[in-house]
Amino acid sequence: MPKLYPAHPRRPAPATPFRLLALAALLASAAPAGAQTKAPAKTPAKAPAKAPATGAPQLGKATLKEVLGALTTAEKVQLVVGMGFYPSGFPAGMLPPGNPGDDKIPEKVPGAAGRSHAVARLGIPSLTLSDGPAGVRIDAIRGKDSTKTFYATAFPVATLLASSWDTALVHKVGVAFGSEVRDFGIDVLLAPGMNIHRNPLGGRNFEYYSEDPVVAGHMAAAFVNGIESNGVGTSIKHFAVNNQEFNRMQLNSKVSERALREIYLRGFQIAVKTSQPWTVMSSYNKLNGTYTSESHDLLTALLRNEWGFKGLVMTDWYGGHDAVAQLKAGNDLLMPGLYAQTQAILGALKSGALTPAQLDVNVTRVLELVLKSPSFRKVAFTSQPALKADAAVARQAAAESMVLLRNEAGALPLAAGRKVALFGNASYNLIAGGTGSGDVNRAYTISLAQGLAGAGYAANAPLSQAYAQHLRAEKAKLPKTRGLLDAAPVIPEMAADAGALQQAAQGADVAVLTLGRSAGEGGDRQETDDFTLTAAEQALLKQVAAAFHAQNKKVVVVLNTGGVVETASWRDQADAILLAWQPGQEGGHAMADVLSGKTNPSGKLATTFPVAYKDVPYAADYPGKLLPGATGGANSFMGKPSENTYEEGIYVGYRYYSTFKVKPAYEFGYGLSYTTFTYGKLQLSAPTLAGKITASIQVTNSGKVAGKEVTQLYVHAPTETLAKPEIELKAFAKTGLLAPGQSQTLTFTLTATDLASYNTTAEAWIADAGTYTVRVGASSLAIKEAATFQVPQAITVEKSRKLLAPQAPITEMRAAAK
Repeated sequence: MPKLYPAHPRRPAPATPFRLLALAALLASAAPAGAQTKAPAKTPAKAPAKAPATGAPQLGKATLKEVLGALTTAEKVQLVVGMGFYPSGFPAGMLPPGNPGDDKIPEKVPGAAGRSHAVARLGIPSLTLSDGPAGVRIDAIRGKDSTKTFYATAFPVATLLASSWDTALVHKVGVAFGSEVRDFGIDVLLAPGMNIHRNPLGGRNFEYYSEDPVVAGHMAAAFVNGIESNGVGTSIKHFAVNNQEFNRMQLNSKVSERALREIYLRGFQIAVKTSQPWTVMSSYNKLNGTYTSESHDLLTALLRNEWGFKGLVMTDWYGGHDAVAQLKAGNDLLMPGLYAQTQAILGALKSGALTPAQLDVNVTRVLELVLKSPSFRKVAFTSQPALKADAAVARQAAAESMVLLRNEAGALPLAAGRKVALFGNASYNLIAGGTGSGDVNRAYTISLAQGLAGAGYAANAPLSQAYAQHLRAEKAKLPKTRGLLDAAPVIPEMAADAGALQQAAQGADVAVLTLGRSAGEGGDRQETDDFTLTAAEQALLKQVAAAFHAQNKKVVVVLNTGGVVETASWRDQADAILLAWQPGQEGGHAMADVLSGKTNPSGKLATTFPVAYKDVPYAADYPGKLLPGATGGANSFMGKPSENTYEEGIYVGYRYYSTFKVKPAYEFGYGLSYTTFTYGKLQLSAPTLAGKITASIQVTNSGKVAGKEVTQLYVHAPTETLAKPEIELKAFAKTGLLAPGQSQTLTFTLTATDLASYNTTAEAWIADAGTYTVRVGASSLAIKEAATFQVPQAITVEKSRKLLAPQAPITEMRAAAK
């Protein structure tokens, strides 16, 4: 959902009248077209909830059929429309209303994203839903009482967690995360996000896991299972093809059936079948001409009937256009809820455009969600999560997920007691996570400077003091408040003083330069000065490298970024590059753990780093284009009618680079270690697939320090029937911590389901007949062993029917069949 006001680490930011008016316009324009957006004049506040009626069927005691029969039509409509959104700091009446009086009912958890309606007389409580993907997002203070604060842990962002390639670790993070959801009295967490990294400029890529659906699906499933082990729910999002922020409320994404199935829906399919999340959140955009929240093909035919999803579907906040179409499509809960939606549904019931039976289906799913919820089960909550223990989990997860991109001549790890010259704003001002709904009210953030100091490294004092002064002065220039979906302000890098730089190079043992990037909801990144380094950053790196290399001293670059950045043009100036992504509130400690060698880096890239932005397929067409004659709505949030066409088809990320022989800067699956690993012979259980086939390989730590290795299994499939990528990831595993000389055998299982491609002509998943090559290695390019097996005849794994087809044929990129 959109973040509608900036979070302050200690208090909610005050709203200016201008911002209030802008927000009112923003949300008013999000109402269904032609619908009434104002509550009737002189509507009284809602009466206090009544006690359960004597003899009335009670949820959990009576059958759902009996409860449905006791609900009035108005109550049923209330249950499928949320209670509105009333962020703190906004006067009553400034926002488009939910149902009359909803804003008068005190929130259970101030700062949560939304609530469902209660029907007290039937024992149906209200549910509380909260953002976000990297930590529970709530208000730091409640009411006007600033004497007590409520903080949550800021965990590493999803892209960093995916770089661990460790589902057990991600599950552990989920368990800790879910305990905070439970302890704050929240019923459903609006996470994880799991859209595909289609392009490195995606504004919310930090919230998402990978360019590969197998990684994204299994990471999301581990996270969901961890969170829901606490008896709370999740909402996997944004379903589907929310791969850009550009005009997201009016963007039509045109995608072929095969690309949808194999790339953009496959991760969701894995997560649904592996974890059965309590809820799924539909996305803002249109998919092949229909809003996803209004698509029966997507939400019912595919999600429920084909995949077997058992839970509830909710809209993204203010998403979609037609409330009645959403319910009929299988979108059960409209969030955050508008009075206009209530009126539209009541009108449709009266006219016959919506049947009572359909409404009962939606209401039943809401009630099934309520039955599972902590609120219904009356689970006690303290609003005092185990922040210290959870911070330790965040630190471990960040350290074990960071990716060592470069390490020439053993520049890392840093020897104990080294004197460090710290350059770059982000060395002192860590970017813990992204903005928007991914933001977290946390008690503190550990910078790299603090982390290194805690690890026993001495920073160059004059340099640190200069940066402290620079940051104070530049922060004082920033606006006191930010716009609704404004990006985080960028503080310019401090220019290097020649004398001070020379002094630092002489007095310190090593230079560490941190380059930071922030991104967030509501806008995509830019190629210039975002994907690429700014002129100031280039100059700083060049000067630092020259000064320290003249003294035969090393230069380490740390990347504190939520998305991919260009590295090829400058990496040779650095002796080592550590990709820390956005590591959460314990980031400085986690960085120091890796830089010192306390934690041996074992992360691998779950997304490709191209040499240049132009190497990304259809880079110039991203994120889309305005439609002819498009005019804007009342504000930038609503955007303008636009479209984008996924002409690259299935050739996303490494599938493109490997198939079309485009060399990346750092390939998918790449990552270095402070030790080395060797691979034994790849053993297949049989020469021919008969139900399943297993692949086993022994991995040995051949170096001098303990470490973990991520092993990746790719398959090259026959292409006589369909053109296919050169390789596709089918499985992965991470070893335990192996001591020098220690080995571990990893075993992977492949079935026809894993091998199948989606054949649009047959409308089926089919594993084609022919020779399959299994390639196992340390990255998509560092293949260590290979073996082949046969599929004697084509296997139809699953039949479908024509679903989600584009309105007109799409001319896609093609690889020649072999």
